[in-house]
Amino acid sequence: MFDLVPLADAPADAVEALLDAAFGADRHGRTAYRVREGTAPIAELSFAALEAGALVGSIQCWPVELVCDAGGRVPMVMVGPVAVSPARQNVGIGRALMRRAIEIAGTGRIAGGDALMLIGDPEYYAQFGFDDAATGAWRLPGPFEARRLLARGGAAPDRAGMVGPRA
Repeated sequence: MFDLVPLADAPADAVEALLDAAFGADRHGRTAYRVREGTAPIAELSFAALEAGALVGSIQCWPVELVCDAGGRVPMVMVGPVAVSPARQNVGIGRALMRRAIEIAGTGRIAGGDALMLIGDPEYYAQFGFDDAATGAWRLPGPFEARRLLARGGAAPDRAGMVGPRA
């Protein structure tokens, strides 16, 4: 069994090693890193999964925004990366991390928490209510597959614009 704790309670080097194991050491070149560049994870939405004291999963959420082509900015939260140790996948760790972040985001205490977005596999993230219904006119600062740009929440903006870090 695993416990979910604030990400700050996990050693930073263990989190980095987990992310490397889950996504590869070249992960820093991905578009998702450019979207959230220069921001820090939202502590209230970032968790670690510990099993017998060992890090087996993590989720980080980031303050981002859609700068709308027609003017204005919409605060959002970028979910991910969600990482699970390759040896502990398919036992519910990733689902538990996602549910916890979505639950806290839905309390109304986090700016942008009613407009969650991520880049990920729609087949997996559909179970959490993510889809591409609102994201068709969004742009990102790098290459991405449109079908993998997903959002959920009543405030997810269905308009054209550029997604980037929110100060």
